[in-house]
Amino acid sequence: MNEAGRRVTERSAPARTAAATDLPARLRRRPGWRQAMVQGLRALTAVVWIGSWELAAREHWVDPFFFGMPSGIAQRLATWATEGTALGPLWEQVVVTMQETVLGFLVGSAAGVVAGVLLGRNRLLADVLSPYIKAANSIPRVVLGALFAISLGLDIKSKVATAAILVFFVVFFNAFQGVREVDRDLVANARILGAGSRRLTTEVVIPSALSWIIASLHISFGLALVGAVVGELFGATEGVGELIYNAEHNFDANGVFAGMVLLAAVALVAEALMTALEHRLIRWRPNPVTDMSI
Repeated sequence: MNEAGRRVTERSAPARTAAATDLPARLRRRPGWRQAMVQGLRALTAVVWIGSWELAAREHWVDPFFFGMPSGIAQRLATWATEGTALGPLWEQVVVTMQETVLGFLVGSAAGVVAGVLLGRNRLLADVLSPYIKAANSIPRVVLGALFAISLGLDIKSKVATAAILVFFVVFFNAFQGVREVDRDLVANARILGAGSRRLTTEVVIPSALSWIIASLHISFGLALVGAVVGELFGATEGVGELIYNAEHNFDANGVFAGMVLLAAVALVAEALMTALEHRLIRWRPNPVTDMSI
């Protein structure tokens, strides 16, 4: 190689090194790169977890009679979907539990928002009722579920009441705190502009507390699902909770896990819907600051 060629090679080597160094940075700047990486890591986590469980059960490192195995759970779900369950078609059991969950979620959320805003706006009323609310919140919800089963019967009313009471306190405390956190200068400016108490509540206080309320709904739907299933465990003739109850009494670990998979799938769908609702209702909120290291 002559002298000119050697100089060109020497000048291009740092450029190639810099380009190779900047490749991860360029990939990170591509739209969707991080999302693709997250989805890939999620899939890898699921494969490792399920594969390890299946291997441990097949090699009898854990007893599949007590802990089940993924292939057995998939087979149980397929049997329920194609041949039905002991309680009837699978879709009917899911619909029953979803009906109880959604009704309990709506009732508990509405009551929690109304009570939270009312007490957040009225300090005297909040001070008077504070010890009673704290005492009611300290009661285990399972005890209330048993009480509802006795007083309301074993039909849908007791399940809805159990789900609603679980949802109520979470939404109430978030709504209450959200109202208390409203910018006082914003409230004062609205009063100066002539806003009455009702307009102040509907156009300033509630929109300002909406982030708190929406955040509580993410947790609340899962709690409503728990409440509906707990109500079914106390006594029911249909529903996913009753499927789990029957599987447990028949020592069918795969059936118990199959019911849990159904509930998890419902909860994930509901979470996606809640996220879409959140983005629609509070578009004005600035994007949160995230870690840009990845």
